[in-house]
Amino acid sequence: MEREIILKLHKNFEDCVHNKDGIEFWYARELQNLLGYDEWRNFELVIKKGKSACENVGQKITDHFVDVNKTIAMPKGAQKEIQDFMLTRYACYLIAQNGDPRKEEIAFAMTYFAVQTRKQEIIEKRLSEIERIRAREKLTVSEKVLSGVLFERGVDQQGFARIKSKGDEALFGGHNTKQMKTKLGVPTKRALADFLPSVTIKAKDFANELTSFNVKRDSRLAGEKPITGEHIKNNKNVREAMIKGGVVPENLPPDEDVKKLERKLKSENKKLLKGK
Repeated sequence: MEREIILKLHKNFEDCVHNKDGIEFWYARELQNLLGYDEWRNFELVIKKGKSACENVGQKITDHFVDVNKTIAMPKGAQKEIQDFMLTRYACYLIAQNGDPRKEEIAFAMTYFAVQTRKQEIIEKRLSEIERIRAREKLTVSEKVLSGVLFERGVDQQGFARIKSKGDEALFGGHNTKQMKTKLGVPTKRALADFLPSVTIKAKDFANELTSFNVKRDSRLAGEKPITGEHIKNNKNVREAMIKGGVVPENLPPDEDVKKLERKLKSENKKLLKGK
């Protein structure tokens, strides 16, 4: 395919993208022209194939193919409603895959939407990694705050470590910190939270916040034993909420080492700043 044709097709596809609430989409009637189909009835058959492909891979059709009606002008001032679809990038890719491969537009679209979909996956993965790093940083802060609150109530660092482990035991269904490290293959000298998924990191953080809040407002919570009971209670409550949501904390697989993730993102950011 000649470079001039590729550049023209790329511009056509970019010009036809729409955006609603931060979500990109294409109208099927416009995609029909972009893919070189003169008649809607022929293009509608390709859309149906795309829907079938969507369903076959376990995706919800209505998440990618949204029915919309359009009103078009007719002769003598009359109007007519026609069917159209709002299509996600993934829906467009499936349609292109099921189109006429002899058309240059189809060949281009398959590559275009495949690349765009991959870009979106990379962006979403990066945002997820950043979110996990921030959650881990927030947990560090809540642990420092809790440690300070407990120190004022007569709990030293060793006592704080024991309270944390009892909290983990409540959160992880009977597995204490050491046992969870063994279960997930976490190095002995590393923090368990560095290898936990975001949802569990946030669960631990929330339990810390609850314990800090309740200890500060209840003067009766002083010394290791009463505070241990409070922290166990809060972790049990968080665990129950997770299980109700279909998440069993101790059964979740370990995630990538947060420190390794931080180094990777810093390296990528340096490359971006250098324009590499």
